[in-house]
Amino acid sequence: MSLFKARDWWSTILGEKEEFDQGCLCVADVDNSGSGQDKVIVGSYKGYLRIFNPHPVKPGDEVQPEDLLLEVQLREPILQVEVGKFVSGTEGLHLAVLHCRKLCVYAVSGTQGNVEHGNQYQIKLMYEHNLQRTACNMTYGPFGGVKGRDLICIQSMDGMLMLFEQESYAFGRFLPGFLLPGPLAYSSRTDSFITVSSCQQVESYKYQVLACATDADERHDTEQRKLSSGKRLVVDWVLNIGEQALDICVASFNQGVSSVFVLGERNFFCLKDNGQIRFMKKLDYSPSCFIPYCSVREGTINTLIANHNKILNVYQDVTLKWATQIPCIPVSVKVANFQDLKGVIVTLSDDGHLQCSYLGTDPSLFQAPKVDSREINYEEMNAEMKELQKIIREATKTQDILPESEKQRDVTVTAEVSPDLDEESGISNRDFTFSEGTQRSVLCILICHRNDKSFHVNSVFINLMQAIDSEVKAGAVPSVTVKITIRSRVTAQKPSLAVCVQAPLAVTCDQFVFNDLEPDSSETVVLSVFLKENCSPPELEGTCIVSYNIPTELNPEGIPRVSQCNFSLPLKLVCIPAQPSKAASHKITIDTNKPPISFITIFPDFVDPSEGDQANALGFQFLAGSKTTLLASKTSQRYRIQSDQLEDLWLVTKELIHRLKEHFRKQNCKDFACTFSGSIPLQEYFELIDRHFELRLNAEKYQEMLSERAVQFRAIERRLLTRFKDKTPAPLQHLDTLLEGTFREVIALADAAEENQANIFQAFAKLKSATHLLIMLISLWQKLNTDQIAILEATFLPLAEDTQELGWEETVDAAVSYLLRTCLSKSSKEQALTLSSQLSMPKDTSRLKKNITLFCDRLAKGGRLSLSTDSATQQAAVMPGGCATIPESDLEERTIIPGSTAVFPSHGQTTKQKSKPGLSEDAAEETKSHEL
Repeated sequence: MSLFKARDWWSTILGEKEEFDQGCLCVADVDNSGSGQDKVIVGSYKGYLRIFNPHPVKPGDEVQPEDLLLEVQLREPILQVEVGKFVSGTEGLHLAVLHCRKLCVYAVSGTQGNVEHGNQYQIKLMYEHNLQRTACNMTYGPFGGVKGRDLICIQSMDGMLMLFEQESYAFGRFLPGFLLPGPLAYSSRTDSFITVSSCQQVESYKYQVLACATDADERHDTEQRKLSSGKRLVVDWVLNIGEQALDICVASFNQGVSSVFVLGERNFFCLKDNGQIRFMKKLDYSPSCFIPYCSVREGTINTLIANHNKILNVYQDVTLKWATQIPCIPVSVKVANFQDLKGVIVTLSDDGHLQCSYLGTDPSLFQAPKVDSREINYEEMNAEMKELQKIIREATKTQDILPESEKQRDVTVTAEVSPDLDEESGISNRDFTFSEGTQRSVLCILICHRNDKSFHVNSVFINLMQAIDSEVKAGAVPSVTVKITIRSRVTAQKPSLAVCVQAPLAVTCDQFVFNDLEPDSSETVVLSVFLKENCSPPELEGTCIVSYNIPTELNPEGIPRVSQCNFSLPLKLVCIPAQPSKAASHKITIDTNKPPISFITIFPDFVDPSEGDQANALGFQFLAGSKTTLLASKTSQRYRIQSDQLEDLWLVTKELIHRLKEHFRKQNCKDFACTFSGSIPLQEYFELIDRHFELRLNAEKYQEMLSERAVQFRAIERRLLTRFKDKTPAPLQHLDTLLEGTFREVIALADAAEENQANIFQAFAKLKSATHLLIMLISLWQKLNTDQIAILEATFLPLAEDTQELGWEETVDAAVSYLLRTCLSKSSKEQALTLSSQLSMPKDTSRLKKNITLFCDRLAKGGRLSLSTDSATQQAAVMPGGCATIPESDLEERTIIPGSTAVFPSHGQTTKQKSKPGLSEDAAEETKSHEL
């Protein structure tokens, strides 16, 4: 037995499967016996009211039946029980029971019995109040300084304080700025009500202010506002505690000191009457309830605080004096006097464990047994130590983090993309035959293989065709079939599959739930992917994620696990073959170290076989974009990609480099490399940034205008309602016309905001495609490794989704500024600069564009991307002289000149190049060598 365990004096279990909360426990001499002995009153959410008179029992004995004085079913949930002087004409104590929609006051009386059954107790209803609002909690006291009686204040769930002067209803007031109800207490010393609002502030309201105030909701028109003599309800004092409060208690054990105690989620506060903090205690545990009580030391107050670790702590002000263990987590704790035993601790748990205990210690009767003395065999110990060291060395040789059993996944998921596009339905009808009734539906077929011997087919019909809800303006939107297979080596419980593709792509069905998988079984899902929105996607990749549970002996419900795989979609899903175009607004050139490959070899799905090996030009028409042309030089090892839209260059460039690498990998050529030595198209990239930012500004303007029109609409609506409710209605004065006009403006603004949001989505998709292209060009230009490309992607593509609260511009600006101040800094001064810790939408994009230009310029001067702390040392080692040779003023001049094109030298080149209007000299030569 622990030395600091609470000594059980009396305990019992209340009911079966009943629930209790903070206000369900009260301790008082409710039957007015005059002996000074308290009774324990408990109410439950099932409506049971119980009154106990505890007596000490011997260890092991059960509670005597006569300890339960009264048990009655009130048929309504009991939220709170309190004992006070609630009946007029007498100063005796009565019991107030708060239900959801009713307040009842009872008189508890006992009749002395003449038989062995003992005394008989009963309750008598004195009066009740039916509430118009759902109650939350209540408090009581001598409101207004009355003597000899207690008044009751009930707080409703919608923030109304309802005050009752015993048998009569006094008034009700709404708390200003109310959102959620909090704990409520009354201070008799200041005659005020204290609560904690949803803003995490302790607020105090004077009773006199409540009595004189008039709610704004009760004064609708000007005449009533003139006749009313009420005042506005204002708060007496406010204290921000920064957390939600669990309970409030006002303690006044002498005439000189009155304190307000607030128990927060992580802190314990003691306040003065005026709201100033007397002391504060930070708790290193999660508290559940508390109660202050009188201390034996003058000027201090003891407090009992229970926590969720089943520990009851006793504090004297902020000093911990005692800690004891209790058998359950209490939701309410009280201090009572029973049979000349003062200071008994009464606790109640949420499941009905009622206990009366006291603090004390129990001596430990355990004695450690004597250790058997034996001789130590050092030779055996040395042999065992060597064997253990050998096992440890063998175990530390492998670098695998996962154990041997985890090297092979329990559940694997694979995705197979069909090499051909679908013909007419979301599922390729090469494998399935559709009836006439299902041609307008997407058929999701789940083929469940069992031990590779049989299968079962479940069909789910969804009223969507492959492109029936697509917004693409093309005549026929293609789709491609993806076959996903889940294989399990063990028993997998509750498997579910999620298929994710990046918008504007979509799938016919993205969520699947299966029955439990048996060992060595598999399930297959067939679905289709298509272009849904009217813009080109930044990525042609998807992800399959399977979540499941693996049962164990200790956890039959299973341990959650996740398995995933990625799949790539074909380029022909978003574009079709087209005639090459000679003229284009945007051009980039990719250099290689190998002779050019015929397009019929690397692009067999886009080239007409009749053209033979002489095809050196290829056209791509995007379904939601412009035409892109791919040219192969006949005399040099270069490829040119050109288009009227910058963002449409990305997917074709990525596909070209990917197919070239795959071609030479199959040829066992390991030294193939691609480079880029042209100019970075920053000016065109900045135009996409400005377009996206302009739409974000428009979204803010639409939001402000919608807010203004909504306020105007509600104001007109209130005036009309006031006119309609008036017994002698006045002329409308064209208020109905104004209301209709405002309504039309709200609808028009909402439609415009919705259209602007769709434009933002398309602009962000184009910006992401252009950003991917920019990252690829910089990586080829500077010959970056994998880690540096990852830093570049994290810098320029930090967001998967763009929102008004956190947008692309401010996030990228912060990331680029961080790199400029760390690994790309010129001096220690820049490294000492601190960045803003709060991201907010900028006023314009000039700073962002300047930082991106400076970022590229420092990379051109030999800067290297690194996230290590000693980046400055590495920078000095890689770049002799650092970046001191970069003329900052010249850079600013180049960034602010409109229409200029930033031309950066190739890797290792430090001299400036003069550019002519139009194409550069290299570009002019390439134009001659590329013939359609």
